[in-house]
Amino acid sequence: MDIRAILAGLTFAFIWSSAFTSARIIVTNAPPLTVSAFRFLVAGLIALALARAMGQSFRLTPQQWRLTIIFGICQNALYLGLNFIAMQTIEASLAAIIASSLPLLVALVGWLVLGETVRPLGVVGLIAGIAGVLLIMGTRLTAGVDPLGVALACIGALALAFATLAVKGAVAGGKIMVIVGLQMLIGSAALWVPALVFETWEANWTPAVVVAFVYTIFVPGLVATMIWFWLVRRIGAVRAATFHFLNPFFGVAIAAALLGESIGVLDVVGVVIITLAILAVQLSKGAVAD
Repeated sequence: MDIRAILAGLTFAFIWSSAFTSARIIVTNAPPLTVSAFRFLVAGLIALALARAMGQSFRLTPQQWRLTIIFGICQNALYLGLNFIAMQTIEASLAAIIASSLPLLVALVGWLVLGETVRPLGVVGLIAGIAGVLLIMGTRLTAGVDPLGVALACIGALALAFATLAVKGAVAGGKIMVIVGLQMLIGSAALWVPALVFETWEANWTPAVVVAFVYTIFVPGLVATMIWFWLVRRIGAVRAATFHFLNPFFGVAIAAALLGESIGVLDVVGVVIITLAILAVQLSKGAVAD
């Protein structure tokens, strides 16, 4: 893995983790589905305009279209939409921890559903990672955290796992910016229906909310997605996913620093367990791939 890939991976991990804090600021002041639908619409149009300026063709193969649609619905409509709803009632740090289980979920699906080989180190990592997530969720639930919000965040994480499995096939033929834009527009279209049916447009546009909204569109929305696709193409999905082991730490640290969210001893223990578990699973998968 070269230095450019390492720097890109570290940048992606930090940006991806910061999105939970900016999202928490937004959803406590505006309707989550409407904001998400509008955010993806703006980001998608910008991405397609950039793709046109870069001279990328908008013609996709049937397989690319299918995987782009799956990715857009799973990542944007389900994962991000459900997380925005969940973060109305749960803290950004908890949402980040649940979402950080992505590499564990991908490995688990690959093992149980796709029949992929998982070495003993990977099995230990899966068991430890699940235990770490359950430790944190159990601690938070006994402290009065909304169980529905936790459930929505968990469902969103599962949807993100399926989205991740679709990434490599979607970008196999290049046209990264086109696919980034299209999957965002697909997510926006899927969210507008429930947004218009279930929500009313009442928002408190403070300066902090405006900054968080603009940041969420351009940095986690566009920059992080492009970095992720670039990483998958450059070093492969297995090695790229290794950088997710930084997300539990980054997510909790950023939420604590900017939102003042409290961190308990068991939270720290759980984050350490999840971090080591993700690293173990990815190292195991890397060994199998090699």
